[in-house]
Amino acid sequence: MTRDIDALTQVEDGRPRNYVGGDWRATDGDPGQDVVDPATGATIARTPFATESEVDEAVETARAAFDDWRSTPVEQRIQPLFEFKALLEDHQDSLAETLVREHGKTRKEAAGELRRGIENVERAIGIPSAMQAGHLQNAAPGIDETAVRKPLGVFAAITPFNFPGMIPLWFLPYAVATGNTFVLKPSERTPLTAGRLFDLLDQSGFPDGVVNLVNGGPDTVNAILAHDGVEGVSFVGSTPVAKHVYETAATHGKRVQAQGGAKNHVVVAESADLEFAAEQTVGSAFANSGQRCLANPTAVVADAVYDEFVDLVLEETESLEVGPGLEDGTEMGPLITTEHRATVEDYIETGIDEGADLLLDGREWTFPDQPGDGHYLGPSVFADVTPEMTIAREEIFGPVLSLIRVDDLDEAYDVVNRSEFGNAASLFTDRGADAKRFRHEVEAGNLGVNIGTAAPMAFFHFGGWNDSFFGDLHAQDEDVIRFYTDEAVYIERWPDA
Repeated sequence: MTRDIDALTQVEDGRPRNYVGGDWRATDGDPGQDVVDPATGATIARTPFATESEVDEAVETARAAFDDWRSTPVEQRIQPLFEFKALLEDHQDSLAETLVREHGKTRKEAAGELRRGIENVERAIGIPSAMQAGHLQNAAPGIDETAVRKPLGVFAAITPFNFPGMIPLWFLPYAVATGNTFVLKPSERTPLTAGRLFDLLDQSGFPDGVVNLVNGGPDTVNAILAHDGVEGVSFVGSTPVAKHVYETAATHGKRVQAQGGAKNHVVVAESADLEFAAEQTVGSAFANSGQRCLANPTAVVADAVYDEFVDLVLEETESLEVGPGLEDGTEMGPLITTEHRATVEDYIETGIDEGADLLLDGREWTFPDQPGDGHYLGPSVFADVTPEMTIAREEIFGPVLSLIRVDDLDEAYDVVNRSEFGNAASLFTDRGADAKRFRHEVEAGNLGVNIGTAAPMAFFHFGGWNDSFFGDLHAQDEDVIRFYTDEAVYIERWPDA
């Protein structure tokens, strides 16, 4: 049964509320923008934009909570995370439904996203061991030295529309487990899932002010970036905005981890299992309707197997079921907005104009059971794409797959490394020598061999290279400990000992 949006705790009169100091609060700011169900085109809520003073209130509330929270024994700090994990699992189905309604992805994709988020909560529960920094007895005559990791204060995260359930959990659990307090600014397009997360956080036992939520748009983001009370900012989104976040936050003396866009590649070697490679490539390119930074929208294929691979990709793509994400059997849902659909359609036209061969046109996909005015666009497949073409270079963030023919792996790796991005890449082969070269020569932060989507588990860090990332410390794993804490060295001598 579909849940009434107005019945959600965090929504009042169709407007998501902020969560500050343990209370749900309506904003007095700009009315903001509509939250639209991509499957129907119907408005289901309207995100208000918090004012600068409301951002200030959230940050100052978090600062006020910091002293007590940092002094709370770490074993006590992680107890609310145990409760939060249990609540996430108990409410996973209803969370997935909310996520599908505001984003459009399939129910299966939403469930998988939430599972990945829960993995990060599990990892953060292990902070008592991860924060241990080391001790050396007799470092010098009569002197012992100990490294101690200390929390810094208030951290903020600015998260995107495409994974509203998972990406906040890349940051929040680690920040609070290490002793910091936290402010989340979710995407104005998908605020309802974040609100649901905070509803569960409210039930988890965190002291007032430790976790806070403010809704808003660009002005809200800039208020966070400039606020003197914020020690560090995490961001996930497009490369132009990531650059802005990185530069602005760094100018104001903050730590920053800003993950930008991507243009990932699949490399298909002559030795690859072609049926498996085609299945994995199609799954990677069109999952989440192509709206994810780990999608592989470009396949670089050895000439000897190119034609066969193209046929297999077309067969696999044509079998996809496109429709509402809440319907059983749907494998690809709509795009987030009509404006974004128009942008993707423009890229398809550009590919045609630049000479690529459009084998499958998603604009001609038929949706006999399409409800309302959904933002649907079928998958598109281009052949005879060259690395210089726009569709091969720029992030489309939609269901468009480009196929590039190369003579050998030398040329394939060169194509991959020419990209200004460096988020992820995958190789399909049955030869260890190919994989070893790929591992050492390809310039990307997340690499997969016979893996469609190189998505690391929570106990490995996630992070791209080049214009896919701005900063020094990535999300997940040990990088989060270094990002959310500073290391102090304690040196002691007792002359009478």
